[in-house]
Amino acid sequence: MSPPAEAAPRRSPTADAIRRSPPDPQPAPDGEIERPQSSRTRLDEHDTLKYHLLGPSLTKAGQDTVDQQKVSEIIYNASKGSKFFNNEEAKDKSLTEKINRILAKKRQLDKLDLGADLRRADDYIAELELGRDLSQVVVHIDCDAFYAAVEELDRPELKEVPMAVGKGVLTTCNYHARTFGCRSGMAGFVARKLCPQLICVPLNFPKYMAKAEEVRAVLAEYDPRFESASCDEAYLNLTQYCQDHHMSPEEAVSQLRAEVHDRTKITVSAGIAANAKIAKICSNKNKPNGQFYLPSDRQTIMEFMRTLPTRKVNGVGRVFERELDTIGIKTCGDIYQHRAYLAQLFGQKAFRFLMQCYLGLGRTSIQPAEDYERKSVGTETTFREMQSPEALRGKLREIAEELEGDLKRTEYKGRTLCIKIKLHTYEVYTRQMTPPFAVHRAEDLYKYSLPMLEKLMKEIPNMRLRLMGLRVTHIVSTKKAGIDFFGRHRAAATSKATGNVATSSKDNAGWEVWPEAEFEEAARQERDDEMNELENLSQELEKHKVSGDAESPTAEQQQEEQWTCPICTLPQPPNDATFNAHIDYCLSRQTIKEVVRDTAPSPNPPKLLPITTKQPPQKKKGKRGRPKTESVTVGEKARGKRRAFFTTPAGSNT
Repeated sequence: MSPPAEAAPRRSPTADAIRRSPPDPQPAPDGEIERPQSSRTRLDEHDTLKYHLLGPSLTKAGQDTVDQQKVSEIIYNASKGSKFFNNEEAKDKSLTEKINRILAKKRQLDKLDLGADLRRADDYIAELELGRDLSQVVVHIDCDAFYAAVEELDRPELKEVPMAVGKGVLTTCNYHARTFGCRSGMAGFVARKLCPQLICVPLNFPKYMAKAEEVRAVLAEYDPRFESASCDEAYLNLTQYCQDHHMSPEEAVSQLRAEVHDRTKITVSAGIAANAKIAKICSNKNKPNGQFYLPSDRQTIMEFMRTLPTRKVNGVGRVFERELDTIGIKTCGDIYQHRAYLAQLFGQKAFRFLMQCYLGLGRTSIQPAEDYERKSVGTETTFREMQSPEALRGKLREIAEELEGDLKRTEYKGRTLCIKIKLHTYEVYTRQMTPPFAVHRAEDLYKYSLPMLEKLMKEIPNMRLRLMGLRVTHIVSTKKAGIDFFGRHRAAATSKATGNVATSSKDNAGWEVWPEAEFEEAARQERDDEMNELENLSQELEKHKVSGDAESPTAEQQQEEQWTCPICTLPQPPNDATFNAHIDYCLSRQTIKEVVRDTAPSPNPPKLLPITTKQPPQKKKGKRGRPKTESVTVGEKARGKRRAFFTTPAGSNT
């Protein structure tokens, strides 16, 4: 007898039902650029890069009629050849390689029996359905073009013209500017190519925060425990308010919006739904100055999510969107057909998040942001390219001092210390170490982070940086409180308040529980990184622009902030040699004599030490007020603080 034929690979009866070939290309909706497909040619590589260069604010309201293909071409051509462009191109190629690995793994899975994975996915869906809560009225409030709206209050003439807030990078555009394709997170020089008549005004954070407090005062009257997601958006739970005042959700929100406008003179849009995830999506539906209510009915919610593009969900950024799109998931409704593959291709955390997106589920507990358990405290700042070891050490000390202030304000110290740097090529490196004790003082932060910086300088010869940051994790509270053995009271209170299980726990099926907030935080971090990189790109390209007149200043000199002399406080050209020469002049003998004669409180005035930009000042007992190790411009400080300003729990200005 001949040997039996080799058995074919065993396949689940439902395997064919869950397999799906990539869909045929469909024409993109009006105002949207067609996303790249999985097949890759040289042209396709440029297409995916162009789509990536559109930035994190592609889904912002007010751009439905914009030709995104044209916008992507302008950004591509304007940034081609820059360090930023080269870095984005490298990241795009890296993502392409990752996607190829995902597709290869999916082809392998097609040959296997996925019945067990399918059953586990269906069991999890059933479990989620049992916990669906349709009893709450959750509202997401989003101010309309907030920064621009505040500026328009002081300058009403800007209401009828395209305008934006921010110079190097736009942080907000009014709706006139959005019709040209301008949006937040876009480099200013690109926006001016799209809209030559665009008016850009400088940022004024104190003014925006003051107006935000006025809005929050109104929100507190409807929900005292509302949750601020950023300076211009918030979540509220109006379930109790509607019951107490015998109002429908739509009536209550309409009243709230009208009251905000009456008292603050700015408009807000709102989304009303059964949970926070859908409410945020809905608030973008009828912008500006509108509201959208999604009834708390399971069938209505499922239909709403079925056709919703995955990018519309908070937590799905450009990278994750492209990975999902490659295997055929373009809308939340597509997730179900691929449910058996998701855990194998993207991990169990992503599986849980995506299944909740498919079902339209999200958190219903709303609470002040400060009630959430904090994981870390950190700060980072961007600056002009810096290479000198002395200057880098000085910058590290400044960041350590700033982090000490943040730790003192938040009342924490950390057991793990992390350093982050970004090279002039936009490559990012991080290192971490565990000090012998929990640290919070600047002296200790600098002492234990300096060896990590020194090691990086040895590993990367001629290292040039444009960003540096410090962060402490495994934090310990320094607040004085009653005895809480093993932290049980705090853990119980946090779990009860958030309604989430700790990230390290597992359910009965063995799946690791992962809150959706982690994905939202990742998407927010992606937006923040894009803002910083685009700002650096705008500075870099301005250096190469020269006006037609040979004697006229360069575009860099026109755009850059001038450096302020620490002696006479007068603005100076942003040039190291010129600036040092001016400081030498200010510190001349005659100048010192005049200052001493006019201001000295005693006949024996202290001697002034020379100020340089290379060597850090020597500390001596009894001496105070020494100048810093290097000159820092107003523009640098603003950009450094801007990073911290945009680091919010979730969301961005719309």
